[in-house]
Amino acid sequence: MTEQTVDSQPMKPGKLDNTSTNGGWKACLLFYRKPLIILAHVIVFIGALTLAFLFAFNMQLLRRWAVYPFPVLLAVVLPVKLLVFGRFDQYRGWWRYVGMSDLIQIAKASLVSTVILMALWYSYGWFGASFVPASSVEAVQEKVRLLETQLSEALTSEETLHLRQHYYNLKGLENLLSVSRISVLRKESQSLPVNSQERLRLELEIERCLEFQKTIEGVIMLDLFTTIMLLSGLRMLIRLYHEEFFAESRKALRRFLIVGAGDAGEALLREMMRHKDTPYQVIGFVDDDPLKYRMKIHGVPVLGTIEQLPQICQKYSVDEIAIAIPSATPKQMRRVVQICQGTKLRFSTVPSITDIASGKLRVSQIRDVDINDLLGREEVKLDIDGIRRFLTGKTILVTGAGGSIGSEMCRQVCGFAPKCLLLVEQAENPLFFIEGELRKTYPKVPLETLICDITDRVRVDQIFDRFRPEVVIHAAAHKHVPLMEINPGEAIKNNVIGTMNVADAADRVGSEHFVMISTDKAVNPTSIMGSSKRIAEMYIQDLNNTSKTHFVTVRFGNVLGSNGSVVPIFKKQIAEGGPVTVTHPEMRRYFMTIPEASQLVLQAAAIGKGGEIFVLDMGEPVKIVDLARDLITLSGFRPGEDIEIVFTGLRPGEKLFEELSIAGEDMIPTVHPKIAVWKNIPKDRQFLRTHIQKLIEAAYAQDRQKIVEIIKILIPQYMGSPAAPAHSK
Repeated sequence: MTEQTVDSQPMKPGKLDNTSTNGGWKACLLFYRKPLIILAHVIVFIGALTLAFLFAFNMQLLRRWAVYPFPVLLAVVLPVKLLVFGRFDQYRGWWRYVGMSDLIQIAKASLVSTVILMALWYSYGWFGASFVPASSVEAVQEKVRLLETQLSEALTSEETLHLRQHYYNLKGLENLLSVSRISVLRKESQSLPVNSQERLRLELEIERCLEFQKTIEGVIMLDLFTTIMLLSGLRMLIRLYHEEFFAESRKALRRFLIVGAGDAGEALLREMMRHKDTPYQVIGFVDDDPLKYRMKIHGVPVLGTIEQLPQICQKYSVDEIAIAIPSATPKQMRRVVQICQGTKLRFSTVPSITDIASGKLRVSQIRDVDINDLLGREEVKLDIDGIRRFLTGKTILVTGAGGSIGSEMCRQVCGFAPKCLLLVEQAENPLFFIEGELRKTYPKVPLETLICDITDRVRVDQIFDRFRPEVVIHAAAHKHVPLMEINPGEAIKNNVIGTMNVADAADRVGSEHFVMISTDKAVNPTSIMGSSKRIAEMYIQDLNNTSKTHFVTVRFGNVLGSNGSVVPIFKKQIAEGGPVTVTHPEMRRYFMTIPEASQLVLQAAAIGKGGEIFVLDMGEPVKIVDLARDLITLSGFRPGEDIEIVFTGLRPGEKLFEELSIAGEDMIPTVHPKIAVWKNIPKDRQFLRTHIQKLIEAAYAQDRQKIVEIIKILIPQYMGSPAAPAHSK
């Protein structure tokens, strides 16, 4: 006898309601989103089980499984899968953003469903006789035998066809019901003699039941894979639809090139492809790995190496470059930018590995490459416990709290939960803004904002008597070299008298620690500003000898982006169309980011015992003209063509090279690799204070010649001129 396939009726297509607007049907879909997702899962589960049966029966649609076993098994499969997939939150996902984590969850839910179904199926084989009446099984078997007899006696083809349909329908039901009798048949078989005909018949019947049981077992296992395949495929199809076929037309797309064909580059491309409103068209990758050359990622080719960037950008009319290397060092970033000098490109980068790993930012959150990325150094490793002991639960006073360094010191201090933070500042606007920022960011830290000119000893003493700070961070200073050359008396008043007032007040009220922030310009100074800071260093180092307060000094060079520093000036000049002014082609300076400098100041203060002059490792000095070229390039211009660089000559008091190194015979290493102590011979107190007093008198008299004469006595290596300089350029 041959089996006949089940007839199928074509479905009639439904009619769409064209009266609703585009926004209306989208709103309707969102409102009924969860029921629609559940319905989609039901359809997929039905399709997956159908495919599983087809695979198990050699892709033949047969009555012996389609009429009874399939709907009965489906009646069990659907509630089990719906419940399990619900427990795995599969009805809440946003399919257009499906990723690997979603596919893994589908696989997990499918596996759990399969385990439950297998357990139910084998339980049916063991305990099915308890709820499937033996009379029902025997009735079906009797009907099957009757149909076999009738088929053998059929006279016409029409009669044979009709009987065969009934026969295979019942055969599938018989197989399904017989599985419930396996345990009963085994008991009956074991009670009979080994060689009896009845036992042989029962063993053949058991064998037939076990064969069908294994067939359905195979169907359930196949259903695991077809479910994963169909559900994953459906979700990927929805995502593909939104990324490829539903993209709205966009105008003036910027041609985008990704540097780095690794995981970050692939993730960035995938995110950009997913968002239909992105203003970019990714035209390719560049990567130094030769094995990746000419390979394609999501259909986008690897066009060459980083050294070939200028040629690739010109050939493909690239508008913007994204450096998709989260672990890129400043040296690697600088290499990319410098290779592209002379091209009108915009540079972007992906977040750092730390930000990505913490979940703070995603790879797709690109930002413009900043000069900090090119000049920054490796992350500073701090002794957090030591700094916490130094700051937590104490009253901290910061002078110059509205300045670049002072404000960052306040931010860093707030992170260690001080008892109270005192913000001392002469300029009201900067103080107003930093107070607002800190109150918003650190609402639990008590703040006091205090307008104070540190040259006013009475006001300084009032503040110290009222609050009695335990830690003083002295960041207030006049720092502009050319301005202080023109106004030497003011440099002495603010940097020397101001420091003396604050230091004396800290000594008088018994503050635990006093940290003075100094500068590389105090090393063999050639300027009034540098000399004033060196004299301030000498004063607090001498004061430490007789005070209970631990007085320390921390020296470092320029900080990137500080108020009035070279970077903001260059940016302003570039925004105005140039030219960018550089004093000398060989001018070099040390640079450090403001957060790094502030962190190292706290670290140095925490390890200081009193009397030390700490020097921070500033790395390698940077040529100012190279810094100017990099900033012009990062701004999308060509140095020397779109924006000119003009050399104006050294200004009064400036040096070509600043001297700041933590290596050498005059340096003592500390427990921190980026901090050293400068060995020096302190001045005699009487000599020092006598000449400082004379210097103060000259400062109030605005007598430049006298100021320079006294500085040369206190600092013999100072080579400044007593004549007033011409106005700086």
